[in-house]
Order: sequence, then structure tokens, then C-alpha cells
Amino acid sequence: MRPGAAARGGSASRAFGPVGEGRALTSVAAGETYVDGQAGEEGQAGPAPRLWHVTLSVSGEEAPLKDVRRSLEQLAHDHPFLLTSRYANDHAEIRYWEEARDLHDAAAVALRLWGEHRQSAQLPPWEIVGLEVIDRDTYHQRIAEGQGPLPASPVGVHPF
Repeated sequence: MRPGAAARGGSASRAFGPVGEGRALTSVAAGETYVDGQAGEEGQAGPAPRLWHVTLSVSGEEAPLKDVRRSLEQLAHDHPFLLTSRYANDHAEIRYWEEARDLHDAAAVALRLWGEHRQSAQLPPWEIVGLEVIDRDTYHQRIAEGQGPLPASPVGVHPF
């Protein structure tokens, strides 16, 4: 998607570009109008942003563990919203909370995260092989039922 292009599904979220540059994903769903910086019915604000739990999985050719760790630590330093990262020499998993108006926007940001920060954090040239985006209620329901990943503890960058 080019900067400033509309995303499907209807809303705005923060997006990542080169360090120091922020762009907003903005779209208007069918039947909505864009008024005063918000999608919604004419004169009405769009839905409030929600929290989404994101798990991004990447993998590729083996890289030295110390380089993978250093890269993930740099990514976490550059973007302190990252909750936890787990890594091995050929794959990694990044978990964090994203604030977005809908799943489409949260997923779009997540899918750009690895590629847009590959150079600045010196991330391995791995590809995204998995993405899960769930809302806060679903995350907490899974935890209560003993399903899904346990809450990240300790927070940070850790080997598998």
C-alpha cells in the first residue's frame, strides 16, 4: 500500500515508516463519510480505537543467535510497544498490543512491521510466516479457559 492510500475496513491507526515518520492508515467503509478526521456517519465520529493482541511469526535461513537477539532488542528499543519476542537462529515470534479501530488496520500495521524495520534494526531477511490478531476480550477469554499463550512474563527478548 502506498503512503496515504486507503486501507479496507474503515478507520485510522498509527503506521510505521522510516524512523521518526508516522503515517496514518485511513479508510471509509461503504456507507460512511469522512468528517473532521474521523470515519462515521455525517457529523458523527467513527468507532473508538480498540486494543488488539498481535502475534507475528517470521522465519528464514539461519542467522547467528547473538545477531538475532541484538536485532530484536533494537526493534523493541525503537518501538517500546513490543511486549515480548522469542527467537531461535531460524525463526522468531513477536507479541504486542496494537491500538487500532479494527482488525484490518491492526493486521496491516503488523504485516508491515518486519519489512519496514528490517534495515533500521538490522533484522534478518526472514519472511512473515504467521500472523494472529485477536481483540482484547478474546485474548482474555482464551487465557481464562487455559488456551492460547500465557501473558508475557517476563517482558522482553528471550530465546525459545
